[in-house]
Amino acid sequence: MRRIVLSAVFVLRLAAAVDRGRLLRAVGLMTVGYLATPVIALGLREFTEAALARRLEVATWVIGGVAVLLVLELMLGHFAHLSYFEVGELAETTLNEELVRHVNGSRGLERLDDPAFADNVNLVREELGNTRTAVESVLQLGGLALQTALTTVVLVTLDPRLALLPLAALPSVLVGRWAQNLLESAKEASAENTRRTRHLLALATAPASIKEIRLFHAEAALLREQDANWSRTSAVLRRAHLRAATLRAAGQLVFALAYGGAITLVLWQAEQGRAGVGDVILVITLAVQVSVQVAGAATLLTGLQGVGRTLDRLTSLRDHGSREQGSREHEAGERGSRKRGHATPSRTSPVPGAVPAVLREGIRLENLSFVYPGTGKVILEDLNLTIPAGGSVALVGENGAGKSTLVKLLCGLYQPTSGRILVDGTDLRDLPAGEWQARVASLFQDFARFELLLRENVGVGDVARMEDEQAVLRAVELARAGRIVASVPGGLSGLLGHGYGQGTELSMGQWQTLGLARSQMREDPLLLVLDEPAAALDAAAEHAIFERYANLSADTGRRSGGITLFVSHRFSTVRMADMIVVLDRGRVAESGDHRALVTRRGLYAELYELQERIYH
Repeated sequence: MRRIVLSAVFVLRLAAAVDRGRLLRAVGLMTVGYLATPVIALGLREFTEAALARRLEVATWVIGGVAVLLVLELMLGHFAHLSYFEVGELAETTLNEELVRHVNGSRGLERLDDPAFADNVNLVREELGNTRTAVESVLQLGGLALQTALTTVVLVTLDPRLALLPLAALPSVLVGRWAQNLLESAKEASAENTRRTRHLLALATAPASIKEIRLFHAEAALLREQDANWSRTSAVLRRAHLRAATLRAAGQLVFALAYGGAITLVLWQAEQGRAGVGDVILVITLAVQVSVQVAGAATLLTGLQGVGRTLDRLTSLRDHGSREQGSREHEAGERGSRKRGHATPSRTSPVPGAVPAVLREGIRLENLSFVYPGTGKVILEDLNLTIPAGGSVALVGENGAGKSTLVKLLCGLYQPTSGRILVDGTDLRDLPAGEWQARVASLFQDFARFELLLRENVGVGDVARMEDEQAVLRAVELARAGRIVASVPGGLSGLLGHGYGQGTELSMGQWQTLGLARSQMREDPLLLVLDEPAAALDAAAEHAIFERYANLSADTGRRSGGITLFVSHRFSTVRMADMIVVLDRGRVAESGDHRALVTRRGLYAELYELQERIYH
């Protein structure tokens, strides 16, 4: 019950925060509507007594009043619905925004690799729509409580024992909570299978994967796997629903017995001459109302209990972020203490450094290691490397060598497991994450396909200048994406993709070229990252792009000391970099320019000659 009370308080506070006026209007309308219901039962008693006594004028006035109350009950409920539904939508939007903040609010991406966090997010995302009705549930529960109180008072005036009728609803409510707990536990137990089921369904229906599925005739295998996962999920949920239904039926049976007892009692009193026909009508009407109130309250409490679980999960996500923040502050405090040469104080608030306007020294890696959370697999180990300001650097190595992981660490998307990344001598962890990432421009290997207007697709690379057509056109020109703009009806104002309208579908290479344009929206970045930026392009196109970027990199380096870092498997491109870093199983195998590395006859020379033989 405590969770339900806390949920109700939270929902009312949220509703008041998003629109207090609409909430108060809904409360007023619903209060009058709900109190009208027991008064209608009293009116029916008076009408029955007047009709039997042949007091037709009184009977007419009473039944007219009952009719007015019935109309008010219906109309006020309808108008209240208009108010609280809008409040509910605003409340849901607010909670959705909070969910987005929790998912994206961390400094890095570590939390997204945590399966428990992913399950929590998935459950919240699925259930958050239910919070739209939570405002309605809380208001209706309040109305039912008033209605039940008035009903109980009327029943007590007939016979004190009839006060037990509303109390007989408690077993149904308590059992309903138990049943809901069973269902929630079943949802949590099957969350991983549910996510996998939906992933398989998405694979089988997404245009990006359906081509391979058809060619490989993998439909049947995917369907079997999806069916097996769904069967496991269904079995868990089916058992939970069956047990929950049995419990709820038992609770309703207790109330049904009390209902029958109340009717029997008043009929016996009528037979003894201690109650009139109007009293019998009154008790039957009130008993029906109590039955409706009990059923309604049980349903609303079940729903509100579900909302309570959703809020608990949101709190868990919030706490996850707080723990991360506390951990970062603790680590920063330890680093500060080590620098000062004394023990770490128990409570230390780090003072973030400032992101330099211009890179003077560059980026230095000191004993850098990284293990993906929860895996134990070492991706990078004891890296030591200096990347001078103003230069271009190419990362090469076989698949799995750790190139993309190193790129994400440099972007501040992950934190090193051990070691440091120093930007002009300042630990990257001591720089405000948002400020550093605002000076990073990037295109990743798994680039995003934003099905938006073409202007927005490119402009999101620098949101502040998204509507600046000249800035967007400049980025398009730098990425040599002019042909794509010309091919899209409406040009920059044309819609891309078919997901949300009749837009223009692009090839993978065209999507990637627009991604390159996005990376050019930020002027004078301190770090420009291109992770396999031309994988979907042919070798000639890639070479032309990198030639352009080599010139841009030199300009950027002179202005801001910015570093251009790219990852590529094509050595005809790599050789243009000022510095080449070869990674091998998470370590720096060698580094230098193309000529020096070929002369050294190490791993780079081996990979270069192998590729040269293949292409020639």
